[in-house]
Amino acid sequence: MLGESVVAQFTRFVIVGVSSNGVYALLFVALASLGSFTANLAGVAASTVLANELHRRHTFHAAGRVGWFQTQWEAGGLALIGLGLSTASLAAVHILFPAAPTYVQVLVVIAVGGIFGAARFLALRGWVFRPATLASSGSGLAAR
Repeated sequence: MLGESVVAQFTRFVIVGVSSNGVYALLFVALASLGSFTANLAGVAASTVLANELHRRHTFHAAGRVGWFQTQWEAGGLALIGLGLSTASLAAVHILFPAAPTYVQVLVVIAVGGIFGAARFLALRGWVFRPATLASSGSGLAAR
């Protein structure tokens, strides 16, 4: 098993991100006939719930410290920012390239998600799934 270094956690974060982006892409393509915004919302929702749980269990090994609901609430809140960015990027594609095929839309959303992902990693690591020693050390954040 990989250790708890930042590099090990980031490696697992990227693996989970790639996997959940695969789920996103499959759902987006499957639901594209409903419109790209509907497909985006469904894809983001499903892939976010999956990614949050995988991060809780595997990326940060926090299943014993942080519950499922708390994970979905806090990490899901961060994902709402990602949803806003992906929706804005889809709108930009529709305005700038109205005939863009589905795969271009998926690639744009995944690219924006990748950029936002680095910031999300830091927020998840430092806030949602912070180690118990940080939570109880008086770091200014409420202990869990």
